[in-house]
Amino acid sequence: MSPATTAVRAPAIALARLTKTYPGGIRALDDVSLTVAPGTFLAVMGPSGSGKSTLMHCAAGLDTPTSGSVRVDGTEIAGLGEARCTELRRERVGFVFQAYSLIPSLSIGDNITLPLRLAGRRPDRRWIGELTERVGLAGRLDHRPAELSGGQQQRAAVVRALAARPAVVFADEPTGALDLRSAHEVLELLRGLVDELGQTVVMVTHDPAAAARAHRALVMADGRVVETLDRPTAPRLADRLVMLGER
Repeated sequence: MSPATTAVRAPAIALARLTKTYPGGIRALDDVSLTVAPGTFLAVMGPSGSGKSTLMHCAAGLDTPTSGSVRVDGTEIAGLGEARCTELRRERVGFVFQAYSLIPSLSIGDNITLPLRLAGRRPDRRWIGELTERVGLAGRLDHRPAELSGGQQQRAAVVRALAARPAVVFADEPTGALDLRSAHEVLELLRGLVDELGQTVVMVTHDPAAAARAHRALVMADGRVVETLDRPTAPRLADRLVMLGER
């Protein structure tokens, strides 16, 4: 195939000179630039107050930066109106949080498809079936959340995040409420989605072992990226966090 006919995918996330200043002069982000290629698993770590959650919120369009550029799948979102930004999040961004945020009165199947139905979109049953089979929930779609373990509920939340085929999934401490075995299963799932399906995942975590499952890890302090690690290891990340805590 010639270069003229080869499709070039835009970065899943591209941040340029991003700053976020809160009332009182508190600078949560200080001139952060970052590019996340499609099909990448990126972990963001740092001490409490380092800016990692603010970075994720701005990159996902949940918060508005004070200055700088935020592009999601090639679309500039900094400065978009709230209605258009909400539409873009529904179409191109998935979310997985520490709290599973499943509605207790709905079945797992209805929880998974609820965001699509609220957006007026018809769920792709074949795609959702493939995902639920992959995560081991194919026989649990008629169950209520309370009938599932914490790990199973988080896997359902991952499927819900992927149901719209987003350009990027943001995971905020996705294993924080899980036991070690369930946490390992969820991290294996996220890594498999990246390696086998080409999904892009950006995960904020305080856990070096969780971050070590990513292709690349950013370490933040005082609103800036202070180190980027390819093929991160848990011991190296833990040592870096200890050093930052002693500053």
